[in-house]
Amino acid sequence: MNNVAQLMTTDPFCVKRQSTLKDAHDLMRGKNVRHIPVIDDSGELVGMLTQKIMIAKVMALMAQFGAVALERKEKQLLVSELMATDFATVTPEQSLADVADFFVSNRHGCLPVVDSANRIAGILTSSDFVKLAARLLKQQG
Repeated sequence: MNNVAQLMTTDPFCVKRQSTLKDAHDLMRGKNVRHIPVIDDSGELVGMLTQKIMIAKVMALMAQFGAVALERKEKQLLVSELMATDFATVTPEQSLADVADFFVSNRHGCLPVVDSANRIAGILTSSDFVKLAARLLKQQG
């Protein structure tokens, strides 16, 4: 295993920039994911919504409006208002060794994988590296 394409998750769950916080919250809960790429109508990556960002906003909404109003407020808030727009990306061809160094140095939980047109090709998470390490350790035996 040498490059990102060999380890990444292809076809990650994504939301569009016009999706609501409620849509993203339901997706994270239902699919048990912590990072969601945000795409435009052409599939180009425009942002990332992380569990950390989402939880912070949900907690702020609960503190301000109460638990009873949470769902209504989540439906009114667009993902584009919350998503991170300053984030690193990788390509499928990049070396896993280089990406592993990036994860260690920057303490990121995920990196979106994009093609030459900046369309989402996959997602690579720190958990993917832990699973790889576990497989390699078992092979050593």
